[in-house]
Amino acid sequence: MAGDIESKMEKTVNSLKEEYKAIRTGRANASIFDKVRVDYYGTPSPLNQVGTISIPEARSVVISPFDKSLISAIEKAIQKAELGLNPSNDGKVIRITIPPLTADRRKELVKQAKSTAENYRTTIRNLRRDGNDDLKKQQKAGEITEDELKTETDKLQKLTDKYIEEINKVYDAKEKEIMD
Repeated sequence: MAGDIESKMEKTVNSLKEEYKAIRTGRANASIFDKVRVDYYGTPSPLNQVGTISIPEARSVVISPFDKSLISAIEKAIQKAELGLNPSNDGKVIRITIPPLTADRRKELVKQAKSTAENYRTTIRNLRRDGNDDLKKQQKAGEITEDELKTETDKLQKLTDKYIEEINKVYDAKEKEIMD
């Protein structure tokens, strides 16, 4: 059972890392477009499946569509994604200049990252609670002894502490990245 909970906790931390990729910092990064979906002949498709995303400089992104007829659909999808970016196209490629973040915007992004981290910490604590509930049920049913209950509960707490610390590290790294 502890292995099952640990894998769920691991997935929770990985999910946080994925979510943080979408938070834009002052530098160009292809992963900020991961959630952008382009209408490709009626099918919402990930941007990286309808074009090539390249980063020629620290603050610029160039998107080259595989099918040139999709250029305006890609542009609309980026605007609709509310990334705070202004795409411009020259008929062949879409160019995006990443504006430097203002101090206020940085604080806003840090606040957003902090809130997201707290939601993930809550998920970890909920997994611990569910695990503890299962252990208490097993003890009531006579499947484990009171000593085993205490041992397993302590293991669960150590796992919880480990993964909450991991979330804190991921958050600290993202905060540093935003503030740089």
